[in-house]
Amino acid sequence: MHMFSRDKNFYGGHGIVGAQIPLGTGLAFAHKYKGDGGVAQAYCGDGAVNQGQIYESFNMAQLWKLPVIYIIENNRYGMGTSIERVSSTTELYRRGDSFGTPGEQVNGMDVLAVKEAGQKAVEHARKDGPYILEIKTYRYRGHSMSDPAKYRTREEVQKMRDERDPIEAVRSLLLEGNHASEEDLKA
Repeated sequence: MHMFSRDKNFYGGHGIVGAQIPLGTGLAFAHKYKGDGGVAQAYCGDGAVNQGQIYESFNMAQLWKLPVIYIIENNRYGMGTSIERVSSTTELYRRGDSFGTPGEQVNGMDVLAVKEAGQKAVEHARKDGPYILEIKTYRYRGHSMSDPAKYRTREEVQKMRDERDPIEAVRSLLLEGNHASEEDLKA
């Protein structure tokens, strides 16, 4: 299985922490150069956001007004260390402040909030250049198969599942709004 598809304009994930940010910046430069109206979306996690190459990319993108959205998936624990232990500032959407790049924090457990923020970010990127979205999310398992996730309690994980699971929230919206039946969803 490949982690990229040039035909679908999906340039995938990379083993080097944060490497997709400069790659996404280059793809945004290509969109601007071609004038094709495209907007690059470059993702990284809260554990990668302190990499120097990310700030170099933020600076270049703002300087050249590149059509790019930097999406920081903040699950609070990186590979296993809390964000408070590795970052002097935990409002990651503000990492572009020194470059004049706006951003916002979004509840990543709310599908509709993410959709709305994404639309706003695309409009901004097309017209005014880079935008940062910090998607506050939560992962239920460890970072990898070798991560037993002992840095948080089972109760914390269960509370998130019970109270903030995005799939269950959308399921409830669809059922309560009579947009789908239980049978529709099972199908």
